[in-house]
Order: sequence, then structure tokens, then C-alpha cells
Amino acid sequence: MSGDAISHCEFDGRKLIVRIDTQIPADVQAINPAVDDVMAVTRMMHCAEGKEFEIETALREALANAICHGARNDAAKRVHLWVGCDEARGMLIVVRDPGAGFDPTTLPSPIEGECLFLDHGRGIYLINRLVDHVHFERGGTEIHMRIDPKRND
Repeated sequence: MSGDAISHCEFDGRKLIVRIDTQIPADVQAINPAVDDVMAVTRMMHCAEGKEFEIETALREALANAICHGARNDAAKRVHLWVGCDEARGMLIVVRDPGAGFDPTTLPSPIEGECLFLDHGRGIYLINRLVDHVHFERGGTEIHMRIDPKRND
């Protein structure tokens, strides 16, 4: 992803917008390089300053879910990653997988009952607590995570 990940920059009259538009193989080994590139842009652009831990953790969870559940760990398949970032509007991260999708409203709570003892099933729960806005599109094959810019008012 490095190097060719930043597809273009444009000036919208207010702030510079950086967009990352790339695809990674559905292989867990591809998560670290993808996250590293996104975090470099995040730090460089100051688009969600002070929220780096939340962004990194949510992105890792979203990519892991896309690779493991959506693409079923098939490295021949691709996971699409899109990131938009600017200081005024914060950050938008979209992860799309090639899977059949799912209904996020049917996920059991990982903090209740027998789910407390499972070693999986916390990714969406964590994402919802780490980023400011989360929603799913394309039948659950696409997660949109928005991080509002840090306000010092």
C-alpha cells in the first residue's frame, strides 16, 4: 500500500483533503502495513489529533473482520480501504469486503451471558465504542467509521 496509497489531494476551498483508496489482499499479514499507512496520514494531517489509539484499534478490528469473516481468509480476494481526512471534518474510514454481508443488529452482546467467555465477537462492539459514528452499508459488507475532529472549545 505504501507509496501509491494516496490517490490524490484536492483543495476544497477550506482544507486539504487526503484520500487513500486502495485494496489489500484478504490476508491478516496485510493488516499491519495498511494500518501503518493510514496512521502516517492521520498524524501528518492532524485530522483526528488525540484519537490515534481509537483510530488504529477500530481500523485493525474492521480489517480483521473483513478478512476473516467477509473474505474467509482467502488471500486471492481483496478488501477495499478508503480513508478521507481533513482537519475541519475529521476522518472517514470505509472498509468493504467481498463477503455475503451480515445484519449487525443480530450480533449478540459480547458483555452479556455466555458471550463473556468467548475469545471472539468483540470487534464491532469495540468499534462502536472507539469511533464517533458507525454505520453499515451494502448489506453489511461495508463499514463506515467517522471520527470527529478534536475540538478545543
